[in-house]
Amino acid sequence: MRLSQFLLPVLKEDPSEAQIVSHRLMLRAGMIRQLSAGNYNWLPLGWKVLKNIGQVVREEMDKAGGLELLMPTLQPAELWKESGRYDAYGKEMLRMTDRHDRALLYGPTNEEVITDIVRNNVKSYKQLPLNLYHIQWKFRDEVRPRFGVMRGREFLMKDAYSFDVDAASARTSYVNMFNTYLKIFARLGLKTVPVRADTGPVGGDLSHEFHVLAETGESAVYYEEKWETLFAKESYTFADVEQLYAMADEMHVADKCKVPVKSARGIEVGHVFYLGTKYSEIMKANVMSKEGKEVPAEMGCYGIGVSRLVGAIIEASHDEKGIIWPESIAPFKTAIINLRVNDSKCNEACEALYQQLSIGKQDPLYDDRDASAGEKFATQDLIGTPWQIVVGPKGLEKGVIELKNRKTGEKQEIAADVVMQSISA
Repeated sequence: MRLSQFLLPVLKEDPSEAQIVSHRLMLRAGMIRQLSAGNYNWLPLGWKVLKNIGQVVREEMDKAGGLELLMPTLQPAELWKESGRYDAYGKEMLRMTDRHDRALLYGPTNEEVITDIVRNNVKSYKQLPLNLYHIQWKFRDEVRPRFGVMRGREFLMKDAYSFDVDAASARTSYVNMFNTYLKIFARLGLKTVPVRADTGPVGGDLSHEFHVLAETGESAVYYEEKWETLFAKESYTFADVEQLYAMADEMHVADKCKVPVKSARGIEVGHVFYLGTKYSEIMKANVMSKEGKEVPAEMGCYGIGVSRLVGAIIEASHDEKGIIWPESIAPFKTAIINLRVNDSKCNEACEALYQQLSIGKQDPLYDDRDASAGEKFATQDLIGTPWQIVVGPKGLEKGVIELKNRKTGEKQEIAADVVMQSISA
């Protein structure tokens, strides 16, 4: 993509309405613009990041045996009345009627709809286990939306639902999703603490929240010191953490804690629940067991805030110059910075690099604007491009270009023909 043809309305100053780092940087980097309270337009740069995060989530969900589908945003109220949640959910639910006076709601979650799908299409234990997921927009009418996409009213969420024939199998599915979440967050460059948590309006009797530790986190989390050793590891699993103390604020009881505990602020980015038969029993999502007995399916549900993750990653990875994206989700992996757009040799070198990187699927952003070098450097640091390739007449005279790593700040002079090897290493 040529920057001269790209919509990137960056801001030099911090917007006054933004209270936390991620909100400020997303506005300054031209990723989002507010449409109304808690609702945002995702501009091209932000949309690319959102899609990249969604792709990481999809890949890991598919590896774990998940099957992607798509459920509507508008749901019939009768399903929620059947489950008993329609009146219990509260004012966060946006309710409406269509022209035929049928009651509808903008789905804040999808337990009822997915249970309806399964009860109409799954009849035998031979069709289980089953894990169905989608990535879809949700709406919750927050009384006080704030902090940009961290607590908006409309948000993009991955929600998955598992169905099993018995409780033991359902626990296996729960652990599978727990470990899958750890893999997803690791690929996104995040260290998370899964804490035991209250099940809230979703229900069930087993629940973990996944928190990114950050000073701007809204939640208090408590965890034992042994977690510090896990943070140093490349990966860890449910088996590693099952016996470790980690609790959300509402579950922590200081008097009953028998190990040294640290407290921190956390940003919740994922939540997993074992639901049991809370929905399947009341909605009659029954299957025939191996013994020939009709039993309600054992369920679990698993959510990841895809749009919230954008803000959480920025909170965890930024500096005074701007965003530092993990390469796995960066909107552009490389930037080509032309220091002299009126110089034919610079233009030729940049064009050659642009074609080479495009063919190599490096998704380059070519800054071909007639702007100062300082402005171009500031833009790339702000939007967090992992690799910056600087092309200028002095370097070309020596047969080299400059390659800068955004995360480390390291700069090196290399020959243009080894750029691909350097950024792929």
